[in-house]
Amino acid sequence: MSQVKQYILENIDKTVRYNPVGEGTLIGLPKPYNVPSIADHFQEMYYWDTYFLNRGLILAGRAEQAKNNAENMFWLIEKYGFMPNGNRTFYLHNTQPPFLSMMVSDIFEATGDIAFLKRAYTVLEKEYAYWQTERATPTGLAQYRGNTKMATDEGMFRGFLDRIGARPTGHTDAHLSCQYVAQCESGWDISPRFGFHVEDFVEVDLNSLLYALETNMARFADVLQKPADAWRGRADARRARMNELLQKDGVFYDYDFKNGRVSDLLTCASFYPMLVGLMTREQAAATAATLPRLETPYGVAVSDGADYQGDYRYQWQYPNGWAPLHDIVARGLLRYGYKKEAVRVAQKYVALVERNFAAHGNLWEKYNVVTGAIDVMQEHEAMPPMMGWTAGVYLDMLALTAQA
Repeated sequence: MSQVKQYILENIDKTVRYNPVGEGTLIGLPKPYNVPSIADHFQEMYYWDTYFLNRGLILAGRAEQAKNNAENMFWLIEKYGFMPNGNRTFYLHNTQPPFLSMMVSDIFEATGDIAFLKRAYTVLEKEYAYWQTERATPTGLAQYRGNTKMATDEGMFRGFLDRIGARPTGHTDAHLSCQYVAQCESGWDISPRFGFHVEDFVEVDLNSLLYALETNMARFADVLQKPADAWRGRADARRARMNELLQKDGVFYDYDFKNGRVSDLLTCASFYPMLVGLMTREQAAATAATLPRLETPYGVAVSDGADYQGDYRYQWQYPNGWAPLHDIVARGLLRYGYKKEAVRVAQKYVALVERNFAAHGNLWEKYNVVTGAIDVMQEHEAMPPMMGWTAGVYLDMLALTAQA
């Protein structure tokens, strides 16, 4: 057993918290839940982080704890009408990428729990309604969005300026506050993907995840003996609209619907349609052909090496490599038969984590995939060690490397 795997198995339970009664900004949850870090930073449950951590929990024989995490999300959706960024009151102004249906799928596959699936189905209907109403656009596709009133009231623009290091000209405080919240909702906080106009875009990753939600709901409906045709129709309509607006030469990108243009920024987000099975074989081949622009000696970078940064600093930018994006790229490639490439990406991530664990005795939330170290593009003074999705993806990629 690798030292990293042993470390994870010995320490992952130290990230479990149980706070049924809220205190201060912390929202109490009915079940024990995992936080990303053993101590100090990130002492709350986060939405999309938990999906990747849960994959590791299932592989580590802790499917019941993965189910606890999902059931806490059910409770939050029932209480607030959507899944907040995390269980803090200051996260009630935004959600995060909707991975819950995929989380449910993983847990049901591991447990076969029909009662869990029935409860999940009802909750996922509510989450889907949120995205279809609160995050709808005239294109028929959804977008990440900021909450203008709450962002302005809480002065989010100050955090935004602190993170990017310079103030963009020609933008009000209210606009910058909203940009900050919207980029946090995307999970890519902060990224050059959208400039300072997130609300102009419909995003490839978000709509791929909603396609996955629709296809998963059709599959869950079949299991539960419910009508499934409407879900399949919604998925087909979304795929058609994404093909119409978001793809260029077989590759899917974010789409600026306000200006009628497909983004020219290549990022790992282009692999989401591959992950969820939305692509044709020809589109998968075109997307796989972009891998050399993102792959480095130590993994895959958020984006290609082109200079999209300008005068600003972004942590979701080359040369940073993040755990979830390695998982998405590798499993997307594997789904379409690119096994050699998928295993190679997985092996690089495993080696990257092991290399830095040997040097520092910790797991980290992100890595520099050009140097193979932790000298990352950073928005804060210090990068905290983190178990979270790094542990989950390490275990997932370690399992994938066994297919070599």
